[in-house]
Amino acid sequence: MEAMGNTGTLFGWAFGDPARESDSGYIDGLEREALRNARQTAEAKGVEVVAGSEVFTVLSADQSLVELENAPGQLVVRCTVHVEGPGAEKLRAEGPMNG
Repeated sequence: MEAMGNTGTLFGWAFGDPARESDSGYIDGLEREALRNARQTAEAKGVEVVAGSEVFTVLSADQSLVELENAPGQLVVRCTVHVEGPGAEKLRAEGPMNG
């Protein structure tokens, strides 16, 4: 059995129009944007996203368990990814923040 090595998790985000929540093409675009944001965050932290590890959560601002002060009244797409590389084990996506 192979060890996973240095792994952690990060969030990526995208914000959109809640009136378009039922438009699957629009949501797909927001998911791509959230994944791109997660990859940019990973790159900035010197780690890499594990391919295929992305999990998407779509929230309306009023459904959120966290205060989304920067996104009032918006549709929020969160992409959680696993990352690997030096220091990745210290990265944990918790609440609305990347730790």
